[in-house]
Amino acid sequence: MNRRQLILGTAQAAAAAALRSRIPAALTGVVPPAWAESVAAGPRALPSEDQIAWQNLAMGMFVHFAPNTWQNAETDNLTTPLSGIDPKELNTDQWAQTALSFAAKYIVFVAKHQGGFCMWQTETTGYSIRNTPWQSGHGDVLADVSASCRKYGLKLGVYLSPRDDHFGAKTGGVCATPALQAVYNRMYREQLTEVLSRYGEMVEIWFDGSTVVPVCDIVRKYQPHAIIFQGPCATIRWVGNEDGYAPYPCWNGIDRAEAKTGTATSLNSDPDGDVWMPIEVDVSIRRPDWFWSTTNAKNVLTPDQLLSIYYCSVGRGAQLLLNIPANREGLLSDPDCTSARGFGLELRKRFATPLAEISGQGLRISLKLDAPSLVDTVILQENIAKGERVRQYRIEGRSGGAWRTLGEGTSIGHRRIQPIEPCRVDELRLVITKNMGTPDLRTVAAFHTGAPPPKGWNAAPEIWAANKVGGWSRHSFSLNLTSKIRAAAQYRLRFVPRTGTVTALTNVVLKLGNVREPQFVKPVDGKANELLLDITGVAETIQISGQVMGAASGDILLREL
Repeated sequence: MNRRQLILGTAQAAAAAALRSRIPAALTGVVPPAWAESVAAGPRALPSEDQIAWQNLAMGMFVHFAPNTWQNAETDNLTTPLSGIDPKELNTDQWAQTALSFAAKYIVFVAKHQGGFCMWQTETTGYSIRNTPWQSGHGDVLADVSASCRKYGLKLGVYLSPRDDHFGAKTGGVCATPALQAVYNRMYREQLTEVLSRYGEMVEIWFDGSTVVPVCDIVRKYQPHAIIFQGPCATIRWVGNEDGYAPYPCWNGIDRAEAKTGTATSLNSDPDGDVWMPIEVDVSIRRPDWFWSTTNAKNVLTPDQLLSIYYCSVGRGAQLLLNIPANREGLLSDPDCTSARGFGLELRKRFATPLAEISGQGLRISLKLDAPSLVDTVILQENIAKGERVRQYRIEGRSGGAWRTLGEGTSIGHRRIQPIEPCRVDELRLVITKNMGTPDLRTVAAFHTGAPPPKGWNAAPEIWAANKVGGWSRHSFSLNLTSKIRAAAQYRLRFVPRTGTVTALTNVVLKLGNVREPQFVKPVDGKANELLLDITGVAETIQISGQVMGAASGDILLREL
């Protein structure tokens, strides 16, 4: 499974075009200053109760299981005879126990992958578990997963691929002709109805690669509280890679027009956006493979690698969905389970018991320790019901009566794991230097993990987004936008740093047809990382260059307004 390939495919382009036709024009108006020492009004983006409940789960487990498993392949080549699919030892209780071993709170089961094979008793197609020898055709893997989740107190999610190679539907559920599209729409909607109406409450539903098949009415009817991954009713975003790393800062806000696309990623984040759309980081324990095979046990991530992923996903305010695939017997394999358990043990060892913790409001929050203690990590959590109010902060420690800075950062959101310079202190304080509204901290907690942060904890990952047009390095950028701007309109350029913050854009030169046109490029009030381009006529060439102050490197997004 490669979501980059899914979204970049030509079929997805058609799907996106179909979705865009239903998107209202972007809202315009005066944007209030974003960066102020203390802004009375709070942020515009606020989460729903369902989003808060989902984010509080923090981690889930993905399970991929399909005919691919019998083919040693990532994509079902449709050659496996149904008579050969017989997972005689299938044990979803073992799946649930493995999830609990690393503190996952839910399971997202791949009930239908892109090959089209259905892992439940469907009435819609013969390409399903009911036509295999397993349990004489009466077995229902999704029903077993649902039962095990209830037994072990886990929540249930489902992945139902809109793509269906067996039927001939491409990425997004796009079919070759209107007639085939109508047939597939009916079939897929019936499949979705079966899955959402028979197996109890769902916490998350995956429409991987988005969908042109209308689904929102069915979701609202049967699973109104479920969180939705991609598609026209999406409420969360894909991070933009399959490596397990979110960017930092990792903001939950996004502009409404970009949220409506259904394929926005973390690169589309905007702390001043008007829609709350948190980020999910999906990664496979057999990276880069999502399915079990006889050859990829060597790829199993170690507990240390999983810990680094945790710091760079959950520790940056995102959700972590760790895939552990089932094998041909229907079990999660020993190497995977052993690594997952080791990961869970290390999490408990580091974070089970804080030295001290407190909640509070305001620009300074102090945390006193019972006695001078060695501290090497601080965990911060905002009360996200009030939005992301902290935009920049530093952590200070008092030792021998003197205060000094131990760490600093930007976004906090649901959770920020902040490794700091190890120091013996009797008091810590969180000093918020930039904010939107009165900061409200759910948690300020001090830990002595007794170990250095994992390797790569501060890594800057490569993130993909549909509207990425380039990047900058060493504080300089130069873009040729000729192929990207095809109509006279107003456009926005957003500069997204890989680390740090963009403080200013300077020496900006816009050339239309090799002629400088300074009057057509302007800053955005209160947003140091954005430019507006007024393109009154399409030129032979459109080029822009300049300098980025603050962050040394990052990605540049372009969107027509």
